[in-house]
Amino acid sequence: METQFRYVIPVEPRAATGRVAQVYAQLADDFGMARMAVFLTLSPAPEVLAATWSLLRESLLAGDASRTGKEVVALGVSMANRCPFCVAAHTTLLHATGDHRLAETIARGGTPDDPEHAALLAWATSRRGGAGPEHIGTALAFHFINRMASALLTENLLPANLQKSRLVRSLGGRVMARTVRRRLPPGESLPLIADLPARPEPAWGAGTAVGAAYAALRAAGADGGELLGDAARAAVAGTVAAWDGEHPPMGGAWLDAPLAEVPAGERAGARLALLTALAPYRVTDADVAAWRGSRPDGDLVRLCAFGAISAMERMETLITGSAFTGGRS
Repeated sequence: METQFRYVIPVEPRAATGRVAQVYAQLADDFGMARMAVFLTLSPAPEVLAATWSLLRESLLAGDASRTGKEVVALGVSMANRCPFCVAAHTTLLHATGDHRLAETIARGGTPDDPEHAALLAWATSRRGGAGPEHIGTALAFHFINRMASALLTENLLPANLQKSRLVRSLGGRVMARTVRRRLPPGESLPLIADLPARPEPAWGAGTAVGAAYAALRAAGADGGELLGDAARAAVAGTVAAWDGEHPPMGGAWLDAPLAEVPAGERAGARLALLTALAPYRVTDADVAAWRGSRPDGDLVRLCAFGAISAMERMETLITGSAFTGGRS
């Protein structure tokens, strides 16, 4: 049976309880979909699931900035991160905003006619610059989500890769149009993460629902580092801190130096976390098997989240370095 899930058996909505059930319920109400593969694959780690959903909701779905402009950011980041699953999803969601030409222009690598959309796309794909809290939060959410999707899911948003059809994308967007065009009040996801640990809110989002959600996701992701030994954790942190935001060269030689000082028993975990951080589309069955052993699905999600959060935090330092001066989008 064809499945989108490479390594995790998700908690199905009908079997969900507690925090997972609460996230699924809000996701269905606010996103309009009872099943979303990215969130299903995070479900074995409820704290990661809830914090990821909260940041996505408060940045992309809620607030005052237009959904069209934020979908441009989500699509641009997903393209820059080479995440076909998320590119297909957010091309469809751009169709749902009603701007079908914009969706297909970006999908084929073109430049939007609207100068503000063009500026947002350039900002999202360049991995440099800054914007308002909703745009920054959206960009950072997808720097995390893209990595988790690329590492843990197949590329197929729909069976038989039907998402590659322009007609299917357009029809899918029309089905979701009513939900996507609603304006949601900010803050309604925060009760789902209120009892979770949190890091300090970022200066760019302090005092906002986006900032609170970002602080919770940083803490949830960082906790996954406890699955690594000290040397492995330090190797990941040091490598990502020196990263320039670009894709690593082909092959695996770029991993040799950071792993050289890591004890042999810790290298598989460090390798998997670094791949998730910097090249998640290169995670293989062998990489997962070398670390996983008998560890449960939740631990795999948490380790990958540690790699993804490390990259997200590094991207935060890069994309908040200069101001984007867009207006209505």
